[in-house]
Amino acid sequence: MHNILVCDDDRDIVAALKIYLSGGEYRVFEAYNGSEAVEAVRKNDIHLVLMDIMMPVMDGLTATKTIRSLERQDAKTIPIIAMTANAFREDAEKCMEAGMNAHLAKPLDDKTIKQTICEELRSSRDR
Repeated sequence: MHNILVCDDDRDIVAALKIYLSGGEYRVFEAYNGSEAVEAVRKNDIHLVLMDIMMPVMDGLTATKTIRSLERQDAKTIPIIAMTANAFREDAEKCMEAGMNAHLAKPLDDKTIKQTICEELRSSRDR
């Protein structure tokens, strides 16, 4: 079973992703801003993060940089996937520069989400 953290300030998105991913090979954790995401990664054995970019308290880019700097053994390799309405190439580049592994544009597509999660989890085993 893989532990996935869903971080988005839109509670409806978190709830929908939790329903979509729960009950099977994923256990879903929730966070509603970047600060909560960092704390969840610090306290739990998270295998992958779905991270919104624009959030209050701490944005997704800052949260990603913070997660990458944690004293966890796997902090540099946990797959972090951006979920954002900002779908331009420059936006994806900013996500990668912050340490994210992939970029998904909202609205999210079920098939693309699952495919990206599977690819990133597979790749993380090889790192």
